[in-house]
Amino acid sequence: MLISVNPMAGPRAADSPVGRLAHLLKERGLSPRTLSDLPQVAALANQWHAEGHLRALVGVGGDGTAAELVNRTTPGVPITLLPAGNENLLARHLGLDNSPAALCDTIAEGNLLRLDAGKANGRVFLLMIGCGFDADVVRRTHMRRTGHIGKHNYAKPIVDTIRSYQYPELRVTWEDSAAVDKPATHSVTAKWVFGFNLPCYGGGIRLAPKADAVDGLLDVCTFEHGSLWHGLRYLCAVFRGRHEDLPDCRVWRSTNLRIECDAEVPYQLDGDPGGILPVEVGLLPERLTVVVPATTLERFSRVAK
Repeated sequence: MLISVNPMAGPRAADSPVGRLAHLLKERGLSPRTLSDLPQVAALANQWHAEGHLRALVGVGGDGTAAELVNRTTPGVPITLLPAGNENLLARHLGLDNSPAALCDTIAEGNLLRLDAGKANGRVFLLMIGCGFDADVVRRTHMRRTGHIGKHNYAKPIVDTIRSYQYPELRVTWEDSAAVDKPATHSVTAKWVFGFNLPCYGGGIRLAPKADAVDGLLDVCTFEHGSLWHGLRYLCAVFRGRHEDLPDCRVWRSTNLRIECDAEVPYQLDGDPGGILPVEVGLLPERLTVVVPATTLERFSRVAK
């Protein structure tokens, strides 16, 4: 057992969630080791997994923690989460809460689920990619970051982005690999572009409610027009579950995307800064192996063997 903690999270007393989890795991006959150095965590996880000794790597944190661990470990390393972040979208979707006792039971049961992941310019993402307005908010928020990010930290970046973002045209191209003779290339232009591996986005926004990390496809959603007015119009339609009916919204599924722009436009991955366009987006089938509660297995169509 490995437990990866953020050194900025404070002392790990015996009565803390991490300390409690370690104690419960020891009572189950497991041998947890708690570390805060990410390179050391990744090296040991990869080594113990290759040797067949690793039962689980526990990330204490949120979606950023999960993505960082996946990017640093080899495919097949079994990962699970003790939620301690801002949104915890992945943990919530997988039925993982912040109860050390519940997580101990989950680890002891050892139910494994393999999920697809996305990749953007070589970096793995688990939930989604966003380009344009939302990515600019994420970039501004992290530029001001001095510690843990809470929801209040997004207020000023949102206001600043509303005041200054110019909504440049984004060009999206993809190939339909299911074409009979040869892959057919498609393209659209839009001001907002999102790609989802799972139907998770902050604030309960459901841009791609049918996204499924076991179908081998990314769910893509674009909006054609750019302005604060159009953004509010799109948001209202999303909350009503009617955005796919809008004539200036387009939704499709693909295994690949290229997103580019003549202006300097950022993109975000799972709520963290990803980089500047252009970006090549692809799908990694069954890249993520997660230790989940038994009830979670019932919601997915493909279970790890």
